[in-house]
Amino acid sequence: MRYFHICAQEQFPPDALLRQAVAAERAGFDGVGCSDHLQPWWEPGEAGHAWVWLGAAAQATERALIGTAVTPPGPRYHPVLIAQAWATLETMYPGRPYLGIGSGEALNEVPLGAEWPSVSDQIARLAEALEMIRALFEGKRLSGRGDHFATDGAYLHTRPEGRPPIYVSAFGPQAAKVAGELGDGLWTLADPESVPEIIDAYRGAAEDAGHRPGEIVLQAAFSWAPDDDAALEGARVWKGAQPKEFYKEDWHDPAAMYEHGEQRVSDAKLRESLIISSDPREHAERIRQVEELGATTVALMNNSGADPLGAIAVYGDSVLPVLA
Repeated sequence: MRYFHICAQEQFPPDALLRQAVAAERAGFDGVGCSDHLQPWWEPGEAGHAWVWLGAAAQATERALIGTAVTPPGPRYHPVLIAQAWATLETMYPGRPYLGIGSGEALNEVPLGAEWPSVSDQIARLAEALEMIRALFEGKRLSGRGDHFATDGAYLHTRPEGRPPIYVSAFGPQAAKVAGELGDGLWTLADPESVPEIIDAYRGAAEDAGHRPGEIVLQAAFSWAPDDDAALEGARVWKGAQPKEFYKEDWHDPAAMYEHGEQRVSDAKLRESLIISSDPREHAERIRQVEELGATTVALMNNSGADPLGAIAVYGDSVLPVLA
């Protein structure tokens, strides 16, 4: 079992997140990642550029795996640029980068003037991008026009010996099949209601494609503070990210999204969705429940707005050792 610390680009400025990354490695986390956003889920918020930050985080740490949770192909990032970025990271920090990739959200694409596609088109775009990224890492030169992307002699002139693993985000069985066919692992939220169907679809697609299933990365979020009320208050902004429609429909106004989330998500519901407690034992118990869903890697996003570095210290002293 591996444990990743995911830095929340939406909640903290990039310099603070860099300190979190260094502290997370020292605390014993196996990997460090970050969300990849153009906008946060609420106003005011943060939205540092994930790729710029990853280079700094890799340099500031020594052994932790590094990557995104997750990067979307589309108007914001052409697949060729994704491949180039991760080829560069792998060349500089061999064996450490991973690429978390998903179909994206309207929150980060519509502000660029892009139309938000249907779910089926989002997944088709993701599959086309994955095929291109894998081909580029194999040393192929790409020319042509697909349904979603065009190339004319695209080639990775700086290409590492190895390819970073690709973990594909899926919120449903259709995307999970893409993960099984074209990815090295599955990345999904640790939702007990949806995870079994998603994992079954992923494993079935991997076997049908002729290879063994890879990593199962289940993502959860946590907020620690010296008392429970402070832990809840520090994570309250994340009500703006809870409604499931935000991940599929055209929602792209952070202020409106938070207002909608505040109306839809009670404090009790937020406590169910996130690990919110002052008690390290509760954090360890909730993470064990995530593991039992079938995880091989647990990605834990630090939403501890009250004291993020204090939360990392508590995990290093009282949570990760218990899990180990």
